[in-house]
This record gives sequence, structure tokens and C-alpha cells, in this order.
Amino acid sequence: MTAEIAALPAGATSASTKVATHDAEIDQLFGVDSPLGHAVGGFRPRQSQTEMAKAIANAIANQNTLIAEAGTGTGKTFAYLVPSLLWGGKVIISTGTKNLQDQLFLRDIPTVRKALAVPVSVALLKGRANYVCHFHLERTLQNGRLTSRDDVGYLREISRFMKTTSSGDKAELSKVPETALVWNLVTSTRDTCMGAECQYYQDCFVMKARKEAQQADVVVVNHHLFFADVALKDTGVAELLPSANTIIFDEAHQLPETATLFFGDTISTSNVLELCRDVLAEGLSHARDGADWAAVVTPVERAARDLRLTFPQDIVRLAVNQIAPSSPFFPALETLKDELDGMIAVLQKQAERAETIEQCRVRGIEIATRLDAWNKPKGDVIIGQESVLWVEAFSSSLQLHQTPLSIAPIFNKQREGVPRTWIFTSATLAVKNDFNHYSAQMGLWNEPAHSWPSPFDYDSQGLLYVPTGLPQPNSPEYTDAVIDAALPVIEAAGGGAFLLCTTIRAVNRAAERLREEFERRKLPFPLMVQGEAGRTELLDRFRAAGNAVLIGSQSFWEGVDVRGDALSLVIIDKLPFSPPDDPVLAARIEALERKGMNGFMHHQLPAAIINLKQGAGRLIRDETDRGVLMICDPRLISKPYGKRIWQSLPSFKRTRELDMVRTFFASTLVVAEDAE
Repeated sequence: MTAEIAALPAGATSASTKVATHDAEIDQLFGVDSPLGHAVGGFRPRQSQTEMAKAIANAIANQNTLIAEAGTGTGKTFAYLVPSLLWGGKVIISTGTKNLQDQLFLRDIPTVRKALAVPVSVALLKGRANYVCHFHLERTLQNGRLTSRDDVGYLREISRFMKTTSSGDKAELSKVPETALVWNLVTSTRDTCMGAECQYYQDCFVMKARKEAQQADVVVVNHHLFFADVALKDTGVAELLPSANTIIFDEAHQLPETATLFFGDTISTSNVLELCRDVLAEGLSHARDGADWAAVVTPVERAARDLRLTFPQDIVRLAVNQIAPSSPFFPALETLKDELDGMIAVLQKQAERAETIEQCRVRGIEIATRLDAWNKPKGDVIIGQESVLWVEAFSSSLQLHQTPLSIAPIFNKQREGVPRTWIFTSATLAVKNDFNHYSAQMGLWNEPAHSWPSPFDYDSQGLLYVPTGLPQPNSPEYTDAVIDAALPVIEAAGGGAFLLCTTIRAVNRAAERLREEFERRKLPFPLMVQGEAGRTELLDRFRAAGNAVLIGSQSFWEGVDVRGDALSLVIIDKLPFSPPDDPVLAARIEALERKGMNGFMHHQLPAAIINLKQGAGRLIRDETDRGVLMICDPRLISKPYGKRIWQSLPSFKRTRELDMVRTFFASTLVVAEDAE
């Protein structure tokens, strides 16, 4: 740090004195000539970033909670890293994805730590499925249960990797795709971990990562890990919480969905079939003479598959009260529970033969216990104040879900106890500067919330275009009408477009139409479609092309950063309302309406606006970016709530005229040529 900072008053104990000291340090640190300014290439002082850093320092000094919305370009990462590294004590930073975890750990935190010259130790903690397990790797090498030539090659690479890695983190091994099935065979789960009984316990990468996290000043986790631990106590986060002074959630808009996933419960026919596979393998390995293992597992496997077949359709989502009392689902569920009990009884008799058989018995009991949550009178309406039971069928599995209607009381309970600072930050938490929706979802009532505007000049950098003449979004020809409206805009932009759709069906139809039209019109724009390659690969190809058109659904609405000329047009096919037949949404709306509230205005609309803000945020990523946001949904204009939606978006100029869009892109071209 500079001499001026070092000379500031030290030893202050009152919170107000601390805040004044922190404010003075932050003013200096966020200047061009500060250590931070020198450390970051192209650093530009931003008032909103400085103000946000002061607010977070204030919350840390007073052990308060703060909801902090920071517009795109504010620089929120440094705004929370600087005060937390300087004054946060033990800090847990939780972010949205493993990619963002790696970015924080490998790039952002080292930059800030070096600039501040603070002796802060940092650890990266991921879920156990990210670390190679010595025991499961050895077992897989020995028994060779591999089904493809690729997996054989991948296993060889993993075996080599284990001889040189100090972390065991599969992210370090780029030669093996993250989606390769072999990873499931060489990593552990909570159910298959041997714990302290394992012969490799002292060398275990999961245990090593947790130990490093225990000793570090700053620990970087992700939301899935954080909430899996709160729910399952299986990731090491629970051991960190008691000593943490400050907890920061980046990309905090994702928390309600992530927490809902983990505070609920899901049991799948796939879980049952995986257990049967392991029971057969372990029984034959360690107790071949103890039972006819094939005869033990076959009835359970058959019952699991029969349960899936009670819904003949490929994809089904139904609350349990929507399933007819006469449905074969209910007797099939009872049959599965009975057959599972029979298998558990056999495992009980053989459990002493091997630790892995005992492990299978414990897993079986856990599955049976979770299935008992469904042991209700047939056809009963099981939607109470607390949770909704619902089924989801896929092509080869059936999932039984128990989902809480609100995570607020559960999460509030987690925040009780030792006073500490909680920071919730994202670019999208408010609806027109109103945080009530987010606060209610997370149980953060009466907690301070603040929004810092983006430093971008949206009025001159962007244009919001809502085309005329489109049919209603539920019309069968809607996607075709979107493409018809989008084609002249894509041509005017010279490519460089995202088409963000709300459904996979729309992605597929849009791709089909654009391929035909590009070919027919001899348009030179490379077309990239979600699913044809991984997200990272598609984005790399999109940036490199410079004039491509990328079609994607939900995974491209957020966490995607394309700067410069490669992206100058974002087209959104329709407002991202959740499907009205979603069982959890229906139950939540019903619960709100029982309290006299309007389910649409209090839940569906704000959720859609926050989602839309994420999609719109893909367009302008830098002070020099220019582009058009095209929202095709006529409800933005025709419905009374439309105004509330576009008032929550960046303050672009607005038009419904295609000629104005063409003029905008023509002027953008002139600006670019002048710059050259």
C-alpha cells in the first residue's frame, strides 16, 4: 500500500471510525495512480465502483447484511474483493459457476492481493465430484467396466494426471472433457465415499481441499456447493461457517433457484438402478456365496422401470394431486418400495462381509426413507404451506420431487447465530429499483439494499427495438414470425447476433429457418446452435468469426461476456415467463393468492423481469460497445405491465421502426471507420 494509506489512523475501534478510515483508503485505492490502478491494465476510476466498495466496507465494519445491485460495467468483483481482503477476516465468496470460481481464484483475487500487498491466503473448494478419488480410480483400473474406446483413453490420461497433480481437480486435465462418463467412475459421491475407513484417506484430494479451506483467509466456493452443504453437510462448507466473518454471494440472483433445489429433495429411478448395479457388483465380489445376487436385484430394477412406464409420454411434469387416483403410478410406487425392502433385507445379512456391501445397505435405507415421503393416500392433494410433491418424467427415468414453496424460513435459520456480514450482489436483483421480490424470496426483509448504476451511456450506445405486426406468443407460427422480423435486422447488423429463446423447441425451429434463409439469400453469417458443441467452444467460435449468429436458450442468457464488434445485436424471442403448468410455480401462486396477493404481479412478473435483464445484459459489455436489443414479444407494448418491464431495462433509445434500426447500424459502421 502507499505511504499515504499507511499513515491513516490505526487502532480505531468504533465502527464509525473504522468506516471513515475505510472510506479514505478506498478513495485512494480506486484511483488511477493507486497500487490497484497500476495492477489492472486499462483501469478506469468509476464512481459507482468506489461507492459500492465503501458500502461493503461499511457492512463489514458493522457486521451487517447488504443487498447490492451493480449495473453491468460497475466492476463489482473488485468492489467487494478490496474491502473483504483488507478487513473481512475469514471470508467465504460463493459464485454462480465453477468457471467463475476458477476466474476469481486464478485471476481476480491474485491481482487484488498483489496490488494491496496483503498476506491473505486463498483456497478453492469444489464439490467432491470435481476431485479424482484414489479408491475409485484404482477400482476402475482393476475391473475395467468401460463401455467405449474413448473412456479407455480418458482413463489412461486420468491415471497419468494422478502422478503429477497436487489438487486432483479435474478442471486441470483439459484432455478429458468435463462431460466424459468416465469421471463418474473415478470420483466419489457422498454415498460411495469410504470416509476415514478408506486406505487412501491421508492422500484424499477432497480432504486436502477441505483442510486448505479451513486454514485459508479467503475461500472460494460456488452456490451449489454452499447449499448442498447446508442441506447435506457433505462439502466442508459447514466446517467453515462458524469461523467466517464475511460471506459474499456473487451472481446472487441465482440463489433462490439453487437453494430451492437443495432445500427440497429429489429421488430418481436412476438412483435405484445405480444402487442395483453396485449391489450386484459388490455382492459378486465379496459375498458370491451369500445370495443369488442377480435374483436379488432384478425385481428392484424391474419395479423401477415399471414405475417410469406408468407415464407413457417422454416428458411429464405433474403435481401429485394432478395424477389420477386410478393411475398405475401409485401401485407401482408401492411395488418398488416393497422390492427395495426385500433387497435391503438381503444386504443386512451380508453387510459384515465387506464395507462396500454395508455402504449399499445404507444407501438402500436412505432411498427407502425418501420414497416414504410419497406414502400418502392415493390422490390426496399434498400441497401445503411448506412444500409441493411432483413428478418429472424423462425418456429413461422418473424423478420424484419434494420442493419447498419458500426457502426464506429455511435460509433465515441458516443466518441465525453468530453475527457476521452477508453480502448479496448481482447485476440483476431489483425490478425498477424495487428489491421486494428478491428480499421476499430470500427472507431478507428490512435488510438494506442499494443499486449502483452502470457507467455505460446506454442512451447513445444502444437501441431497444420492438417490431410491429407480430402474432401473440402462443401462436403456432410465432417462431417463424420472429425469424421473419429478425432477418432484416441481422442483415443490417452484418451478423454478430445472439438469438435468445425461451424454449429448446424454439431454438431448433429458429435454427432450421435461419439455415434455410442464409442459404437461400447467400448470407455469409456462420450459424452456431446450442447443443452442437459445448458453451465455451461455441462462444470461442462466435468471437473468432466476428459476424456469426448464435442461437441459444437459458444457458446463454447469463454469464456470457462478448465485447466489441463480434456482438452488436441481441434478439429475445419472447418475455421469459415460467411455464404456467410448472407444478412448483402453480403451488407458489396458489399460496400467494391464499394470502390475498396477486400471483402474477408479485411473483411471475418480477421473476421474468430479472431474467430479461440478464438476457439484455449480454449486449453492452464495454464503454465502446454499440448495439440493438430486439425484443419480439408484442406484450411489451400491448399489456399494461409492459411499461414496468422496459422501464427496468437499460435506458436505451426506443423504436418500433426498422428504418431507425438500419440507420443506427449504418452510423455504428461510420463510427468504427472513423476510429480506424
